Amino acid sequence: MSAVLQAKAVPVPRAVVARLGRLAIASLHAELALAPKPGLVTPFDAGSHADMDAATFLRSLFALRHYYRDIAQAGADAAPFARLRAHGMDAEAAMLRATGGINTHRGAIFNLGLLVAAAAACRRVDAAPRGEQVCLAVQGWADALQAAPLDPDSPGQRARARHGVAGVRELAAAGYPVLRTHALPALRDALAAGLPREAALCHTLMTLVAELEDVNLLHRGGADGLRWARAQAAAFLAHGGAFAPDWRVHLQRLSAAFVARRLSPGGSADLLACSWFLLRQEAM
Repeated sequence: MSAVLQAKAVPVPRAVVARLGRLAIASLHAELALAPKPGLVTPFDAGSHADMDAATFLRSLFALRHYYRDIAQAGADAAPFARLRAHGMDAEAAMLRATGGINTHRGAIFNLGLLVAAAAACRRVDAAPRGEQVCLAVQGWADALQAAPLDPDSPGQRARARHGVAGVRELAAAGYPVLRTHALPALRDALAAGLPREAALCHTLMTLVAELEDVNLLHRGGADGLRWARAQAAAFLAHGGAFAPDWRVHLQRLSAAFVARRLSPGGSADLLACSWFLLRQEAM
């Protein structure tokens, strides 16, 4: 944060910090509750996953209920990145304990955690920051993000290295361009046009699938799987997306096709929850 902004900074009320934490959990729950979602866990099916279902996700969310409040407080305190990272590592351990070692929310712990901390930090100088402003604020941790160690044996990192694509760290360090340029505009436009929340979120999810080099898709389907998934999402949007009268039938058929190929756009799902959080926090 610049010296000018530091001079203008004011304490962030604890009530605001707590609301940001609750909103993060609510956003993850909104993503879980959404259906249909191609290849992803919903309250009605496990999608392309054999090791998790909605109950697994709910146990994980309960374990994470304090994490987002704590990382929001770290952002409000202008704490060093090391403190944010420590909260994230503790949260990942809590998630794995709650799920018996199953990774339900590792991506959300990282991405949504950073955005929650950034939303709190922005409130030191702006009581109602835009979602795009919060995304850009994450760039303040870019050097620390690039220096932080990664697990080279994680499925996402193996897929990223094999296919030479940007991972979550690079996405964050760049200020989440896919959220600023694609997801937030799609979500805003859908809601402004009168689409119900469920339809607007499904439309935004498919926008993310079409635009993101989702390492979860790369891990499960390789370059061909990612290319196929992105093409299917683009075709759904070209048909009108959730604005089309038959959008739900189209998306249900697409969900079956994703499951048949064992594809799951988990990175896109994480960023959908981030999109909803970013939009909702504007009205706090």
